[in-house]
Amino acid sequence: MPFDRYNRNIDYLRISLTDACNLRCVYCMPEKMTFRPREELLSDDELHRLIGLFAAVGFRKIRFTGGEPTLRPALVDLVGHAARTPGIETIGLTTNGILLDELAAPLRAAGLRSVNISLDTLDPEKFRQITRWGKLERVLAGLDAAARAGLRVKLNAVVSRGNNDREDVVALARYTLDQPWQVRFIEQMPFGNNAGFQTQSMVTEEELHAVLTAAYGPLELVNHGRLDGEARLYRIAGAAGCIGFISPVSKPFCADCNRLRLTAEGLLRLCLLRDTEVDLRPLLRGGADDAAITARIREAVFDKPWGHGLEQHLIPSTRGMSEIGG
Repeated sequence: MPFDRYNRNIDYLRISLTDACNLRCVYCMPEKMTFRPREELLSDDELHRLIGLFAAVGFRKIRFTGGEPTLRPALVDLVGHAARTPGIETIGLTTNGILLDELAAPLRAAGLRSVNISLDTLDPEKFRQITRWGKLERVLAGLDAAARAGLRVKLNAVVSRGNNDREDVVALARYTLDQPWQVRFIEQMPFGNNAGFQTQSMVTEEELHAVLTAAYGPLELVNHGRLDGEARLYRIAGAAGCIGFISPVSKPFCADCNRLRLTAEGLLRLCLLRDTEVDLRPLLRGGADDAAITARIREAVFDKPWGHGLEQHLIPSTRGMSEIGG
């Protein structure tokens, strides 16, 4: 099993398939954005090879991310390859849902089991303002398709002060009353040239907890507070689903971190909020054998830092969120 120097079992790989996106969310990227040319991104064959090597090292969970991963033409094939790879037990997808209406059933058939859909508001006009280009009805159609396909559904809402931190939070949480879904509220994290906006508009878990308690009454702690991935879970009394809080700034969960991130161009990022990276692409394209790449992966796992440096005002600056994969 792959353990880092702090004896954490690192067995979860998030693979970004592209830095491109079909939305321009205000907290994520500027409206005028230049993306990497296709030849700089890892090829499908390179990803196939890496998935097998990470599985052999002991990684058990893969999540495909972006940018927007549904823009990758070979997404269904990549999911199928991961599902057939010995050792890989769980495959997930994080998406904005715009193209999920057509893809949910094929992805489920290929082996996908869970999907995280980004949805910051149920107000169509506000949704367009936040995403700049998006149409809410397309995301809701994708959400319905995911549920019909039998995928486990989690909704991810990034909350911005003065934007969607009140009635939108209450409306999204209402889904959990009747659906066995997680609705997860995510604190904004500072990145690159958007760090000022993200820091100033961050809403803490305590604030959101108070908003939801005022609307639905006391929230019941789930699993005695044990994290589900990154989320601390609560339930509205009698609800079918759960509310999750992902609070990396106000309540860091670095001690339980079990993941690495592979960027679309082949950089292994050791912590979301640190700029330390290991470049695997030169090995892949320079003729390195599997043993050499595997050794580099193991070194990267061991070198994973304990946690982020936000308390020391160390803000990651080399990449935006869309270039990392979240």
